[in-house]
Amino acid sequence: MPRPKTKEELITLSNDNYKKLLAYIRSMTPDELHTEFPKGYLNRNVRDVLAHLHHWHLMMLEWYKVGMTGKKPDMPAKGYTWKMTPDLNREIWKKYQNEDLEMVMTMFEKSFAALQKVIHTHTEEELFEKRKYKWTGTTSLASYLISATSSHYDWAYKLIKKCKK
Repeated sequence: MPRPKTKEELITLSNDNYKKLLAYIRSMTPDELHTEFPKGYLNRNVRDVLAHLHHWHLMMLEWYKVGMTGKKPDMPAKGYTWKMTPDLNREIWKKYQNEDLEMVMTMFEKSFAALQKVIHTHTEEELFEKRKYKWTGTTSLASYLISATSSHYDWAYKLIKKCKK
């Protein structure tokens, strides 16, 4: 499906890509789930990828919470610019190194549900109108939600599949 242009498409694609990712992960053997990815990838295993997705969910939820009060959220995170995203992703990776896959999976599922609630709360106009909210700048709320959900899940699915080979 191309990039969502309606609320229904956003809900469908975010859910479909989420389910596709989880189905793929659940089809893996315990050994495959814990096998290290080839050298050259920041995220070294399935846990790392899901922790990355979860943390970006949390950041999106924080941007939303702060932004909807009329304040400007720290984006992507306090002390980081968008050009520093690789550094931020390394910090995210470090943060979850002591968590096990099952805990990260639970956190990921909860943060996914929280983002779905945000999507369902808004009208199509509120989601897709550019410049509707000051904190989203020249783009729309949906643009941020697509990046944090369906597009990110597609990236994760392709990464895990590539690294499983």
